Amino acid sequence: LGPNGAGKTTLMHILCTLLRPDSGAALICGRDVVKQSLAARRRLGLVFQEPSLDDRLTVRENLDLHGLVFGVPRKLRRQRIHEMLALVELTDWADKPVRMLSSGMKRRLEIARALIHDAEILLLDEPTVGLDAQSRDRIWSYIRRLGIERQITVLVTTHYIEEVEGCDRACIVDHGKVLALGTPEALKRAHGQQILRIAPRSEEDRREILSRHADRLVSEANDTILLASDDTFAETLFADYGSRVRSLAVERPSLATVFLSLTGREIRDQAAGARERTFAFGKRGGEHTR
Repeated sequence: LGPNGAGKTTLMHILCTLLRPDSGAALICGRDVVKQSLAARRRLGLVFQEPSLDDRLTVRENLDLHGLVFGVPRKLRRQRIHEMLALVELTDWADKPVRMLSSGMKRRLEIARALIHDAEILLLDEPTVGLDAQSRDRIWSYIRRLGIERQITVLVTTHYIEEVEGCDRACIVDHGKVLALGTPEALKRAHGQQILRIAPRSEEDRREILSRHADRLVSEANDTILLASDDTFAETLFADYGSRVRSLAVERPSLATVFLSLTGREIRDQAAGARERTFAFGKRGGEHTR
């Protein structure tokens, strides 16, 4: 979990051997991604942030081509194509051109393609970006099923905090640094704080509130956000300034407040920030190019 520019995509590209790390080492199932890149890559399934399907081929042909590249025997390839199409509910679309699929269906197909060679680890880079709420929910239902039914490790990058709540472990990153790592509940216990979100009626009201509670200030990026150790602080503040604020809301400890307490800002404030350095995958002359 991290905002745009945190280094999530860079990490993915190192793990899938597209980038060499400047220092340190990365292992995939015990294989070094630099010294044993081919062996590491064979154990990975990857869904890029940018679409990478061939729109001129059918759904089945996209899967078959990927299996062929990874050396999956024809008979086994057919079996896995059948299994993967059923898993992502695209069996009825098997012989349709990919260009006829919706964005959500294409994302499901990319997940199926990433697993056609029986990968042990599935890397998903921002898999729900640009999808509507219903498509996002369906993608996550498939991700959870993969972990349960196929017993594979799924590593997902996202800047949607709500998507992290159902994960087994969460790693919060910012500016290329790991800020915290653990289960969502453990992170909330260790770093989550109850906060008070205030919208004063005027700049004068805001200054007066801060003059009395500067030690509780967390952020002023959008709303004024103060630490609220318990409910009595909110009650006291409302009693003192109730007529001088447009809105006042208490937020319980969550992954959003964890990120806020670790960085001093909200993850949504970074949505319009610099995009991460990414590789754009396109098609030219029938080949995928980077």
